[in-house]
Amino acid sequence: MALNRRFTTLSLILITVNGTIGSAWLFAPLYAARIAGTTALIAWILGGLITILIALTFAELSAFLPIAGGSARFPQLTHGGFTNFIMTWLTWLSYVTMPPIEVQATLQYAATYFPSLVHSVNNVVELSGTGLIWAVILMALFSVFNVSSYKGLMRFNSILFAFKIAVIIIAITAIMHTQFISSNFAGVTQNLGSAQAWAAIFSALASGGVVFAFTGFKHGVELAGETKNPKFAVPAAIVGSILICLALYIGLQIAFIGSLHADMLKNGWSGLSFQGDTGPLVGIAGILGLAWLVKLLYADAVVSPAGAGFIYATSTARIVYGMSKNGDFPSLFSKTNTEGFPYWAVALNFVLGMMLFLPFPGWQQMVEFLVSAAVIAYAMGPVSLLCLRRQLPHAARPFKLKAAGLLSMLAFYFCNLMNYWIGWATISKLGIAIAIGFIYLFIRYFMGKTERQRFNLKAFVWVGPYLGGLVLISYLGSFGGKGLIPFGWDFLAIGAFSLIILWLALATRMPDVQLQYDAYKLEHGA
Repeated sequence: MALNRRFTTLSLILITVNGTIGSAWLFAPLYAARIAGTTALIAWILGGLITILIALTFAELSAFLPIAGGSARFPQLTHGGFTNFIMTWLTWLSYVTMPPIEVQATLQYAATYFPSLVHSVNNVVELSGTGLIWAVILMALFSVFNVSSYKGLMRFNSILFAFKIAVIIIAITAIMHTQFISSNFAGVTQNLGSAQAWAAIFSALASGGVVFAFTGFKHGVELAGETKNPKFAVPAAIVGSILICLALYIGLQIAFIGSLHADMLKNGWSGLSFQGDTGPLVGIAGILGLAWLVKLLYADAVVSPAGAGFIYATSTARIVYGMSKNGDFPSLFSKTNTEGFPYWAVALNFVLGMMLFLPFPGWQQMVEFLVSAAVIAYAMGPVSLLCLRRQLPHAARPFKLKAAGLLSMLAFYFCNLMNYWIGWATISKLGIAIAIGFIYLFIRYFMGKTERQRFNLKAFVWVGPYLGGLVLISYLGSFGGKGLIPFGWDFLAIGAFSLIILWLALATRMPDVQLQYDAYKLEHGA
């Protein structure tokens, strides 16, 4: 049974915003401020603009070919099975771990009222045995809701959306009304003349939760194949969700910084903390005597991550569905129930999500690794757009990005910069996940489980140097690496590297994609 086109523009926007606003807003104002001080505001603005730039490439792709699990299908069309699997593998890894992350956040905040859910191991908060039991229950509920009823899905999503947005707006208003110290923002513009300040801004953007806070924009991409009027709904949901969330995040960061007493900053921004509190806004509300807001924030600290985890369970199933359609996963995972939901894909993600609680029992341990994997997968957006412009130059494009060549090059460059800013400690760990993907891929290849005609192994000419180059530049760079490439010069190095890789990607694209493009459209009624 095929997936149904049922999401309206409004429902897709609600889903995308709800999936974007998860646990990040509860942590990022503190983490970003610790790294960049008042210039954390610049990190948010820059992060939002860069995400919009990247999202615009996916907006054209998703409106051009509105298919379910688009992230798992576009690379197959442009570069064949080899490139598609590697990029989709990274996308899936970042997606499949999001529900566990949000479940962890939900339970860690709920531990305020139910301490038995967590325990401390080497000063790191982890789920206890009781917490793991409840993690199974929450993950199971996400899965059941995602295969049961479309009306139930929309009703649950709408309730979560209304509650989360209302609490954020109330928190911003109440904190700023109770205490706002404008002098805390003094010197922001003067600091921007310092290379050290910009290095802090970039670190906050990549490692302070800013990039992580915008990762939900791709829900609009994955659900495009189930959307009515996708030529308008998909771009509106992708870009609109980023703008809505950016406004809320900036408001939260301003309220947080403006509420800080001078004695709270006596150890500098890096020493800012709230002893005994589970979140910065809760800590601020407590200090200001807003007991009612503390209770409301604790409630939303459970609801927000739960809502985002629920939506990620929806989108992640579409990634597996797309990989199954490509032949990367068994055909079992593209089967749908009478409601049109890919139930075996949901089940697979549930099992793997539960397994991830064992090596990553705490929220903080997952985030940077996932952002790194996600950013590499983002880079496929501008690459696919430029390739399809050349492969199918006369095909109708309902949403056509202006100055696509320049904007795609900039988007690809910023993807590589963000990955570099995350730092060597995280990039170095990606190799294990990529190696597992390579092993699985080549086992299937030599067993004859892949479509060798469209495998296009020559694409290794750009994929290999791209992944290896990112690791090498990070190792030699100044963000946790050896510092052999000084700050400033690393921007030029990554710029030259990006141009070379982009040229190689264009040179190794598939020569004839018309038949597969027509098959995609026929499959989804696009």
